[in-house]
Amino acid sequence: MTIEISRIDPFDSESVDAWWETYAAAERADRGADTPVWTREESRSELQQDSAVIERRGYLLRVGDAVVGSASLALPLKDNTHVAHLAVSVPPPHRRRGVGSAALAFLEAEATASARTTAQGTASWPYALGPDGTGTPGREFARHHGYALALGDVQNRLELPANPAVLDSLAADIAAAISGYTIRSWVGPVPDDVIEGWTVLDASIDTEAPSGDLDIEPMKPDVDSIREQEKLLIRQNRTSFGTIALTAQGEAAAYTQVVVSGDDGNAYQWGTLVRGADRGHRLGTAVKLANLRMLQHEAPQTRAIYTYNAESNAHMLAVNTLLGFRPSERMGELQKRLG
Repeated sequence: MTIEISRIDPFDSESVDAWWETYAAAERADRGADTPVWTREESRSELQQDSAVIERRGYLLRVGDAVVGSASLALPLKDNTHVAHLAVSVPPPHRRRGVGSAALAFLEAEATASARTTAQGTASWPYALGPDGTGTPGREFARHHGYALALGDVQNRLELPANPAVLDSLAADIAAAISGYTIRSWVGPVPDDVIEGWTVLDASIDTEAPSGDLDIEPMKPDVDSIREQEKLLIRQNRTSFGTIALTAQGEAAAYTQVVVSGDDGNAYQWGTLVRGADRGHRLGTAVKLANLRMLQHEAPQTRAIYTYNAESNAHMLAVNTLLGFRPSERMGELQKRLG
């Protein structure tokens, strides 16, 4: 059997549709028919973006005229330029025929040709199966090809609307602890007067939050990268909800961001971080609570919020529990050294 791997033109609608459909079919087969996936148009917009931050490539896998899978490669261009992010999607009817293995070997070769020394990807499985995911398709495929579990994450889900009485009680409970800070929220792009502080917090989240054995380095704060991301959100029909905690001197002490998909009606938690010097004042709870209240007021049609946290991040998991989140799935961040 000859497997043809071809890079897609992100402006060729037919190719992008076929690429997305195999991705969605594989995800839903493994994770459930109602699992949230990137929508077709969100994916299309991302592939089409002319980014200074990350290079994205999509590939179709064919046997003869039949599309049997898809793959993607993402190469950071500003930070962690030794890393390549890989994904392979093969729907069940085409598995165990060498399709996924051929695609992964191709992606690793492409990554190596781009001077990347670490390959990273993810796999998800039901929460009840435990933190290792033994026996699940994505986890076993990755293990077979030499990918180790570098960080285990828990997906939590909050059905909306949240109970107002719970939120009011929590606000009263933290009021004294946060009295020295100003909490500020907005919809859309980060305001110019707080963008510098926001960017510093956002750049440090991957290494300030638990990162396990992931081979990553701190990112450099970059306002242009944030603004590029905001422009993409608009093209994707997504809306950002942001909240920041400011000290009496106007310094950024904590932040959080939730992004709502206008296509699927769900919200997705992005970064949440409290600066080291300001921890112990319940600011993580404060910014997430304020952001949730704003979200429910400005976008009451939103069905649920999904968030991922490292299994070892006991503090943030406890904050989510206070807000009403419940565990819904697990995800492994997988890693392999190349060369």
